[in-house]
Amino acid sequence: MWAVIFIPFIAFVLYWLIASKKPKKRQWLEVKAPLESGKRTLLEQNVAYYNGLNDKEQFRFETRVQEFLLNHNVYGIKTELEDLDYLLVASSAIIPIFQFDNWRYTNIREVLIYPDTFNHNFETEGAGRRILGMVGTGYMNGVMILSRKALRDGFSNTSDKRNTAIHEFVHLIDKMDGYIDGVPEILLKQSYCIPWVNLIREKIEEMRLRKGDINPYGATNEAEFFAVVSEYFFERPKLLKSKHPELYALLEKMFDKEMTKKNLFLKRNDISRNDPCPCGSGQKFKKCCG
Repeated sequence: MWAVIFIPFIAFVLYWLIASKKPKKRQWLEVKAPLESGKRTLLEQNVAYYNGLNDKEQFRFETRVQEFLLNHNVYGIKTELEDLDYLLVASSAIIPIFQFDNWRYTNIREVLIYPDTFNHNFETEGAGRRILGMVGTGYMNGVMILSRKALRDGFSNTSDKRNTAIHEFVHLIDKMDGYIDGVPEILLKQSYCIPWVNLIREKIEEMRLRKGDINPYGATNEAEFFAVVSEYFFERPKLLKSKHPELYALLEKMFDKEMTKKNLFLKRNDISRNDPCPCGSGQKFKKCCG
């Protein structure tokens, strides 16, 4: 009789102990103040996509940039980060999902910024350092690693159809359905999945047979193709539509954006050599980016 009473009691205690140790769901932090004017200036000078938005959209973009930084950690590894680095990381995250108001990156907790290229062992010195960015797997799951140089180059060069940070965040979007396979089911309506897969295969075959204007790294596999053409879509949309109209049309449906209607540019203000550098380093322009 005691066993009948005692065993269920022990089972209840064990269940309570296990349940009490489960990690609590992380609370999503909300933005409580507008973006500082100095940081807004940094966006104007470094993020062409931001300048293509109207006033209301810019305010929403600023809010979402701050929200990303409140809820995700960004660390410098062997490099001291500046305001510009944080803003560029967050902008890279927000640009692809800007049309989706309730989007949250639940599959990433932190971004690590290395000074330059690194290898598969995350080493920043020695041979084999060719990686500009990557989404971690296994014990590195939930972590993104970016080269600081590649991060900045991706935004300063607005004509090369390349942006490493956007590329990596597109991989995270692709991963939201459980697989990084180039078919982001969370963005694609079912009726577009087969046309998209067929188009990917067609374009990869073209890239392997002859040289085109799409970054050849996109021919590696379907996942890399999706990330590469997404860079192209957000950086040179009019050129993409002109050269690859079918590809542009499907990307427009995925990201819900008429990118060709946006006027993408960077504001270039005249800066004296002795003025504070706009990157936010605190140094004079002549001793920093100048």
